[in-house]
Amino acid sequence: MAIINERLTDRIRQYWLLARFDRPIGILILLWPALWALWVAGDGKPDLRVLIVICLGVVLMRAAGCVINDYADRDFDPHVERTRQRPIAAGKVKPKEALMVFVVLCLCAFGLVLLLNVYTIMLSFIAAFLAASYPFMKRYTQLPQAYLGIAFGWAVPMSFSAQLDSIPAVAWVMYLAVVLWALVYDTMYAMVDKDDDLKIGVKSTAILFGAYDRQIMAILQLIILALLIAIGLIQQLSWPYYGGLLVAAGLFAYQQKLIFHRDKTLCFKAFLNNNWFGMTVFAGLAMAYWLR
Repeated sequence: MAIINERLTDRIRQYWLLARFDRPIGILILLWPALWALWVAGDGKPDLRVLIVICLGVVLMRAAGCVINDYADRDFDPHVERTRQRPIAAGKVKPKEALMVFVVLCLCAFGLVLLLNVYTIMLSFIAAFLAASYPFMKRYTQLPQAYLGIAFGWAVPMSFSAQLDSIPAVAWVMYLAVVLWALVYDTMYAMVDKDDDLKIGVKSTAILFGAYDRQIMAILQLIILALLIAIGLIQQLSWPYYGGLLVAAGLFAYQQKLIFHRDKTLCFKAFLNNNWFGMTVFAGLAMAYWLR
């Protein structure tokens, strides 16, 4: 019995690591845009049931995305320094097991979506397709980071549809901002693996942008801030929101400083810093609605 319990504990631990539940930074970065959307859609007071369902859905789909990503990269990860100890790459989880975990996570997420309106349920099928197909894009396109933004930014229109049963124009402005934001922070993430990716033939924007990576990301960051300002103007938000954007702009500048010499450790630190960017924008947004 002790041996069985030990084996079961080990399987659960490996699945936990496979889904990256031990690294909540990914959950947080994906959760902030969903919260932005819920607060705007709910005029600062989102429906509690919708809030809980969307937040849990983001957690589950991020985990599912990590699992299918490792399944898709099972032949690449053993050759990349940062990923060679992942459960599949290290031989601790079989590919078939990973697919089972992916299906279970998706079914759990779909079960939650069934608590929402029909419009959001329909949108969830698009979300599932995007999440499942993203990991394979690095084989076919130089812009897998943009596809990542399209996939995980889909929580924005879903949040609006869940709250309003419609998707207003401001939702698409926010969606574009989130797609570009993901393109930026995932490029910083890809800069860490650039040397390994070049050796094994994996495509990324870090490779595509080349020597102009910092400049292109700076331009994208300015566009993101402009889109966020546009959201504030459309929603007639007050000064706390713009104060939050000012601090967020400072965080973008700090990230540019971190990646200036393209040091791998500092590029990863810049990626992690995006959690504070998302939180800062949300804090300003929440305060603006609270003061209304």
